[in-house]
Amino acid sequence: MLAVFVANWGLLLFRGVLALLFGILALLAPPILTLTALVAFFAAYAFMDGVLALAVAFGMRGQRGFGILLFGGLVSVAAGVVAVLYPAITAVALLALIAAWAIVTGVIQIAVAVALRKEITGEWRLALGGLLSVVFGVLIALNPAAGALAVVWLIGVYALLFGITFIVLAMRLRRVLRVIPAV
Repeated sequence: MLAVFVANWGLLLFRGVLALLFGILALLAPPILTLTALVAFFAAYAFMDGVLALAVAFGMRGQRGFGILLFGGLVSVAAGVVAVLYPAITAVALLALIAAWAIVTGVIQIAVAVALRKEITGEWRLALGGLLSVVFGVLIALNPAAGALAVVWLIGVYALLFGITFIVLAMRLRRVLRVIPAV
């Protein structure tokens, strides 16, 4: 499992950069951001995140953790597709979808970090990214009636923090690749 993560550090870096860019877009969007734009931002981010997670998962076929990563990627792709197919979704339904997606993918990331704890130091970064996802999802679920601007800001901050944790994790894995070039 470690070998696959190390070999795919670039995909993790790309996921982190994608999250960072999504967070910046969400924070810089004008206050009159429409629900349609929010749906489009979320759909694009969730879909791309899922595709990248699936790429890593398929690189680990037959190895421990494959099923967990495959499921996480499918959940993200499905969340993006649902958001595209039903753009007229209400704000509450969108928030419930985002909350569920964040909680499920966060739990999966924590599970992967636990599986990696004996193979790599610094796995806490992946667990922290997962914890941020779970906390974000719970906060959204507890207050679905929050105003659109507040939700956009919360999503932006979450994406920034998540992106930073994945970028740091990718850089750590890149250093592991330099130390163990045979991986």
